Amino acid sequence: MSLKFKWKKLGNVFNPTILDTPEWMNEFAQAPHVVHHSNFIRVYFSCRPKADENGQYVSYSAFVDFDKDNLFKILKISMEPILKLGELGTFDEFGTYPVSVIKQGEEYWAYYAGWTRCESVPFNTSIGFAKSTNNGETFEKIGNGPIIPYTLNEPFILSGPKIRFYNNKFYLFYIAGTEWILDNGKPEPIYKIKMATSIDGINWEKHNKDLIESKIENEAQASPDVFFKDGIYHLFFCYRGGKDYRGKTNGYRIGYAFSTNLIDWTRDDENVGISVSDEGWDSEMISYPHVFELNGNIYMYYLGNSVGKNGFGLAVLEK
Repeated sequence: MSLKFKWKKLGNVFNPTILDTPEWMNEFAQAPHVVHHSNFIRVYFSCRPKADENGQYVSYSAFVDFDKDNLFKILKISMEPILKLGELGTFDEFGTYPVSVIKQGEEYWAYYAGWTRCESVPFNTSIGFAKSTNNGETFEKIGNGPIIPYTLNEPFILSGPKIRFYNNKFYLFYIAGTEWILDNGKPEPIYKIKMATSIDGINWEKHNKDLIESKIENEAQASPDVFFKDGIYHLFFCYRGGKDYRGKTNGYRIGYAFSTNLIDWTRDDENVGISVSDEGWDSEMISYPHVFELNGNIYMYYLGNSVGKNGFGLAVLEK
């Protein structure tokens, strides 16, 4: 059953480039993900310090706390990364982005993409796992390797994990690379949305199918965010063209699909109800949606131009 959404944008609510943040949080606030606490919400995101002398970036993950009754009021910003970068040669040596967190008893579990650099292509990623025993402030990895590594059918770029718990089972929605294409001689990745399930959150069974059909040539899909409401699973995600996507022409847009069983999805972008603005911080692209419910309203955090270089914005679903 298709629904027609209409989102009202409330503005750019967190921008590290204009705040007094640590040097490792110089710019970007990517892939926001909410965890509810008693009187605040904690939003996990990923950020970067300035590039090094070779123009190379690393990525860290962090959090910002907002007042539950005023989502523009910042209560706390993490003063250190929630995860340490990996050791020499490990899969997460150069970055942790994005991250998704779920509460399990007295612990908080984090699923994240770890970044490594390559020669023939710029990077590769796998999905790692870490636990927190201090209320989700910092996390410790359970090992130096990924929890979801490359396989025969998913040989590169495992990223974008979003953890959910439905029907007494863990669901991990993520993306997997399908190919690298050349755009004016520069390699660009194509990836699709996948799903794996688990009983314990550590040992995973991949379902080995693309969840969302593509609608444009060389479409890359990212940030699969599932929200359950009124008996239907709603999946918000973002997609872009394979080439020349760093501006408005083929840049990221937010898409939508729905399902009753989490396996078979119907794509319905026409009713997603949010797109780029005519001008301003999100006039070229919008991406990495995260939908959550609070105080009787449904909200969406999302990124704007340059995939979140100036942080993330907030929208509310109009009733």
